[in-house]
Amino acid sequence: MRTYLFGTGILTAITSGIALLRDIRDGQPFTWRTGLAWLSWAITLTLAIGAIVDVRRARRGSIVPGDSPVSGKERKLAARFRR
Repeated sequence: MRTYLFGTGILTAITSGIALLRDIRDGQPFTWRTGLAWLSWAITLTLAIGAIVDVRRARRGSIVPGDSPVSGKERKLAARFRR
């Protein structure tokens, strides 16, 4: 579990989310750029969680979608996980 929680994608999303929350707390006005920053943060967090799910499925021997970075490596990841 800690492998997933301390992945670089999740850590990056958390730190950028903290920066966005500080801007709101400091009273910065909500502009279209702020909206785009929040949208970008949500997309980054979603992609990081999706990557974690794909790696977990691959390690358990399930087939992952073809657009995943671990697609085609399911057997290798499953063999490494079983050791």
